[in-house]
Amino acid sequence: MKVDIKCSLITPTYNWNEALELLLLSVLNQTVLPNEVIIADDGSKNDTKILIEKFQKNFPIPLIHIWHEDLKNRKPKIMNQAIAKSNYEYIIEIDGDIIMNKHFVEDHLNFAQKGYYLYGSRVNIKESILSTIFSKKIIHFNLFSSGIKKRARTIRLPFMMKFTEIVATRSSKLRGCNMSFWKSDFIKINGFNESLVGWGIDDSEMIERLHNIGIKGKRLKFAGIVYHIYHKEQDKNHIEINNEIERLTKEKKLTFIENGINQYL
Repeated sequence: MKVDIKCSLITPTYNWNEALELLLLSVLNQTVLPNEVIIADDGSKNDTKILIEKFQKNFPIPLIHIWHEDLKNRKPKIMNQAIAKSNYEYIIEIDGDIIMNKHFVEDHLNFAQKGYYLYGSRVNIKESILSTIFSKKIIHFNLFSSGIKKRARTIRLPFMMKFTEIVATRSSKLRGCNMSFWKSDFIKINGFNESLVGWGIDDSEMIERLHNIGIKGKRLKFAGIVYHIYHKEQDKNHIEINNEIERLTKEKKLTFIENGINQYL
């Protein structure tokens, strides 16, 4: 176990307290706690602040809430602000609709390596059991749990990481809900691109620039397990604009964008 690595766990959130509560409960269940948790709040209402303050009273590590005004989807901006405020060398990123397996942070730290970022997959929780998991505050799932999809992804066999694939180009399997990277690498490429608008592409476009400076990816298989809470698909009105930005990043091998984290450092 790489206890020498200190990390910040960072998650975006927006007006979904039921999911955020389960996420925070799964933090408390970790075999290895992160050194801090930062909630990057893209403009939630006051009840989210109240929920976070409730957890802050007894949270065993710093629980930091960073908020900006709700001006539609500005996830890259609030994530840049959160990572700029982070105090540790390694960043573990999840989404606000994620429940972590108890070994999640431990696995990311165990397999962290200079020159690489990590990315994992997710087990999907079905819509049919949402009322149950929220009312009973369920954060434990396994291979035999009802109401989940991709259940083979619940199996944890960390020794299998000896055979993990190393990727020199961005994988189509990359998901921002489960990845980690070195803060210094993130700053080198100037973080998330705030020119992206609306939902999507922010994580993959950022990772594209990591590859362009020579950082490679490692896929977490049989480790770094997370459960994704079902929700309706986001509005994708601007996805073509974002796809074009990402295409140019790849085509021109861009390593640095102007509208990024440097404005908060």
